[in-house]
Amino acid sequence: MSVDLKKEQRVSHERPRYKYSFIARCFFAVMDMVAGKTITLPKAKLIEILASIPYRAWEIRQYARMTRHYRKGDLVRRAEVIMNYGRHSQDNEYQHLLVLNEKMKEDGLEDPWYLYQPVPCIMVLCYIVMTRLMAVFCIRRAFLFNAEFEDHAEHEYARAVEEHPEWEKQPVNNDVVRAYSDQATWADVIRRIGLDERDHMNASFALCGMDEHIVRYEGMPELPSLDAEGVKMGMMGDAGK
Repeated sequence: MSVDLKKEQRVSHERPRYKYSFIARCFFAVMDMVAGKTITLPKAKLIEILASIPYRAWEIRQYARMTRHYRKGDLVRRAEVIMNYGRHSQDNEYQHLLVLNEKMKEDGLEDPWYLYQPVPCIMVLCYIVMTRLMAVFCIRRAFLFNAEFEDHAEHEYARAVEEHPEWEKQPVNNDVVRAYSDQATWADVIRRIGLDERDHMNASFALCGMDEHIVRYEGMPELPSLDAEGVKMGMMGDAGK
C-alpha cells in the first residue's frame, strides 16, 4: 500500500513532540551545542551516525541472553523479536546515512568540524556506553529513550522539508538513493526518512508497552510485539541473568 508522504510529513510537523525526559532533553541540548539548533544536512548525518547505536546494543544484549538461556523457549522468542527488529532498524538507519551523504555531495557541501575525528568517535563511544547500560539494566528504558530519540528525529526531518521548499523541484538521479526509496524528488526522499523515524518510534513504544503513544497511519508496517510477561520482565531488567 502506497503512503501519502506529504500528508504524513504535515502530520509530523504539526504533531506536538513527545514530552521528553530530562536525560533526553540533555542529550538533544548537547547535539544542539555541537551541531547548532537549525536542522541541516550535516546535523542530520550526525543524527544518523548515532541512530543505529541503540539497535546494536539491543542485538548484542539479546543475543547473549539467547545463548545463555537457549532452553527457555519463551525468553528466546522475546529476545528474537527484539534482536531481529534491531538488525532491520540499524540497516535502515545506515541507509539514511548513505542517502544524506549523497545529497551533500550533490549539493557540494563539505562535512563540518563535528563530523571529523575525533568528535564523532567521542560522541559514538559515549552513546555506546549509555545504550548498552540501558540494554543490560533496564531494556524498557532503552526502548523508551529510543522512542524519544526517534520522535525528535521525525520532527527534525519534517521541519527540514518545510525549510527547504527547493527540494520539491530537485529530481533524484542517484542509484544509491533509489536503492533506498524510489522517489521522484529529494523532498519525498527526506519525507520517507522522516516517516521511517516515526516507524522506529512506534516500534519502540510498542516494545516498551506504551501503545497509547503510537502514531498510526494508513500503510504503516507491522509493529514488533512482546506479550505482557515479556514487557514486565523487560521493565525489571535482567542484569543478573
